[in-house]
Amino acid sequence: MCYYNSLKLPAKKELTLKGKTKSIPATDITVQSGFAYQSWPIIIENNAGEWEPELAHWEFIPWFIKNLGELQESRKKYNTLNATSEKLFESKVYQAAAKSRRCLVLSTGFFEWRHYQRPEDKKPVAFPYYIHSAYKQEDLLFMAGIWQPWTDQLSGEMIHSFAIVTTQANGLMEKIHNTKKRMPTILPTTLAEEWISPIRENRVKELAAYQAEEGTLTAYSLSKDFNKGIFNPLEEVEYKNLPPL
Repeated sequence: MCYYNSLKLPAKKELTLKGKTKSIPATDITVQSGFAYQSWPIIIENNAGEWEPELAHWEFIPWFIKNLGELQESRKKYNTLNATSEKLFESKVYQAAAKSRRCLVLSTGFFEWRHYQRPEDKKPVAFPYYIHSAYKQEDLLFMAGIWQPWTDQLSGEMIHSFAIVTTQANGLMEKIHNTKKRMPTILPTTLAEEWISPIRENRVKELAAYQAEEGTLTAYSLSKDFNKGIFNPLEEVEYKNLPPL
């Protein structure tokens, strides 16, 4: 799953995709929860066939949700922050977007919990980890996403909304997210370019299920209060009797 994300981009960050180089706005988001239902930077392909960055609402809003009140009620029943890769074309909610409205969700790291019972614990304890690129010169991650235009029929507000596609965990993430064993679908640049291009359904399914190769990601443990406004949420914290990954 992917419910907590991080994105730190310097000013005048340039990104090259599909042969086009563009500037990406500076961003400094250390920790953001999807359950805050706020905006997040994504990349979509426009009507001219070129990629462009934009801010979109992190929470895929289905067409049948008519207004903010209905949206708030729907959150009590289910969440659409993530979309399971194996079910993209089985879901009436996600199917159309998977076919023609795919996006890249920008990230420089995400967060997940490892459950482990140490000798001094009465039951398994959740230890948070920060997962990021293993390459300092290539710290930007492209998470596969799907997006949906939505209009609040009471206020008239028009927004783009999105969900992060998730896949089965790779070797590293199996050790961290060791309960459900899922992870965001993280694509290398060539596959990221393909993801936002017109492709056949079978290829969409293949890319959606892609697992980041071993060695491309690394991780370390954090304070259990990393998401509670502490001074340095990305600071590494070691725990007694917690074995290495």
